[in-house]
Amino acid sequence: MTEKSNLPALTKQVTELVLAGSLGHAEQAFSEAADQYGDLAVVEVLSNIPPQVTALHMAGFDGGKMSLATLLVPPKAWADSLAFFAATWGDDLIEDDPERIAESLFAHIHGVVFATDDEERRHALLAEASATDWGSTAFAILFSMAPKEILEVAGEIIAKGPYLTGQTSSDNDVVPLAVELAKASEDGWDRALFELFPEFRHSADLADAEFGDDPDEEPAHLQRSTKELLYRLRKQVPTSRSVSGRASARRSLGSGIFS
Repeated sequence: MTEKSNLPALTKQVTELVLAGSLGHAEQAFSEAADQYGDLAVVEVLSNIPPQVTALHMAGFDGGKMSLATLLVPPKAWADSLAFFAATWGDDLIEDDPERIAESLFAHIHGVVFATDDEERRHALLAEASATDWGSTAFAILFSMAPKEILEVAGEIIAKGPYLTGQTSSDNDVVPLAVELAKASEDGWDRALFELFPEFRHSADLADAEFGDDPDEEPAHLQRSTKELLYRLRKQVPTSRSVSGRASARRSLGSGIFS
């Protein structure tokens, strides 16, 4: 049998295994397909299984666990799967420990984006994910864990453009991801930024925004909390099999910052 004739059967097999909770067996099926037909067979299957199945599968390989799906998932397939990550978040979990959910989401996104040293793939993943409404919200959730550092990055982008270093007063792990998002998609970066800081309209507002040294001090500008953003993302989970949350037009800081 040819590779193409096997793909529908492999797609059905992986889907059934994931839905049954047998993630290890699904990963084994991917591995065997890669050995027999090459990585492109896995890429093809990941392009064809429903995004909610991809989300279930990849959620089991966070925290540094190696997975062929993590390494090979096509950017659009991954972007679409992000729409379903919030489907299992209950009110109790969001209310009681929003930071733990945010950290889990960060582990997933960071793990996929930095799974390889391929900068072109990294930027394609970030551009596709941030081109959706739920992707913008997901990145805003991650940024809400380090708002001061994100404002510093925004200030650097405004001041330095292509000479951005990404250095801030903190070595928070979210900073490299924020810098890579800004490099991958100016629009995606803007959308995530304004999702976290909805009052901002222009770059001058960001340049003048500051956080006090007291961590308990209320910021002088509107900032959505991690909890609020988690609820926003859960409301964006599609109710049908179709995924149609591509970005609507939003205001932008400007254009050509990395050209």
